[in-house]
Amino acid sequence: MKRIIKLLALAATFAVLVIPAVAQADQCNDDNKGAWYKTFFDNYKGDVPAQKVAYDAAMKYINACPDDEKDAQRKYMKKFVDLMDKSGDKAKTAKACDDAVKNKNYPDQMKYCKEVLATDPDNVDVNTIVGIVGLSQGTLLNDSVPYARKAIQLIESGKPIKAYSHDQALAYLNWTIGRSQLTTAPAEALKSLLAAAKLDSEVKKLPQLYLDINGAYELGPRKTLSEEYKAKQGTGGTETPESKLVLENLNQVFDRQIDALARAAATATDAAKKKEAMDDLTALYKFRNKNATDANVTELVAGVMAKPIPDLPTPITSLPAATPGATPAATPAANGNGAATTGGAKPAGNTTTGNSFNGNTTNGGSKPGTANTGTTAPAGNKRPRLNHRRG
Repeated sequence: MKRIIKLLALAATFAVLVIPAVAQADQCNDDNKGAWYKTFFDNYKGDVPAQKVAYDAAMKYINACPDDEKDAQRKYMKKFVDLMDKSGDKAKTAKACDDAVKNKNYPDQMKYCKEVLATDPDNVDVNTIVGIVGLSQGTLLNDSVPYARKAIQLIESGKPIKAYSHDQALAYLNWTIGRSQLTTAPAEALKSLLAAAKLDSEVKKLPQLYLDINGAYELGPRKTLSEEYKAKQGTGGTETPESKLVLENLNQVFDRQIDALARAAATATDAAKKKEAMDDLTALYKFRNKNATDANVTELVAGVMAKPIPDLPTPITSLPAATPGATPAATPAANGNGAATTGGAKPAGNTTTGNSFNGNTTNGGSKPGTANTGTTAPAGNKRPRLNHRRG
């Protein structure tokens, strides 16, 4: 029994001696500070494992010693720790952005890739990623626009891009900007959409781009000119020199819509969607061209992609001189709304042109083009959708 008591007493004495020793190991004294700083200094410029050793030594110094403005070593190590922490946070954010891109998680692309840009605002690849994500998810479209503009600026200034080819990036970015303006500024949208279509990239093979171009013509110049045409007709819808001049300009818009729908039909790979585009195209083509046949439409579609996409029409400011003995190609007549019909045809219906090749919802729930344009559109055309999923 006495032996056990002696052993317990010895153990207690040993514990009393060890506790101060352990406590002393974390104390802010000169010996510890010197050892911690030497470990930090020997490793902070090394590789990742060495920097981890330096980081741990610095944290011991910082946590053990109070913040002393005169302690230059502590200040130096604190800067290193802060940089390491920030670098770690950046690495985590960059990985989250990269994972979102790989997984096609569009909300996370917007969230984490924007955070990357907070510390690296001129990163052309990340600006491009954020700048086109709205094409894949319409609710993010307007958020993408400022990044699309920034990315275009960086690319055009000569900044190299790795995520996409030069033309492919610019095509997608211009498409983002154009699509965002479809319902608010369709005439402006056409500039960006046509720029996207003229670039040599995979974008020019996507039917939705041409449906957006068709929709922009419908909601912009066609609507404006149709209203002007109606206003410049005479009493009872009779033609005047002014209304005939407007009609010449309106016919240019019809021709560009026909071209856009033909390209949509030519690039569509889904049989049902191709038929839908062909039906819309046929109705508009026959509305515009008297005595046109289905064979004419088929021929148009077969050769349209070999032709350059038409520029915006140049305004016609005077009527063409009449040729003696010639028969006008299109004699406009007034329908019940005072709207023009061309080529001797009177089409049915009054819906906005531009269909969609995907099942996404319209951006923001809006329904563009519901107002009467003043010129009756052929039956079968639909409102343009505002979403398109990239691959």
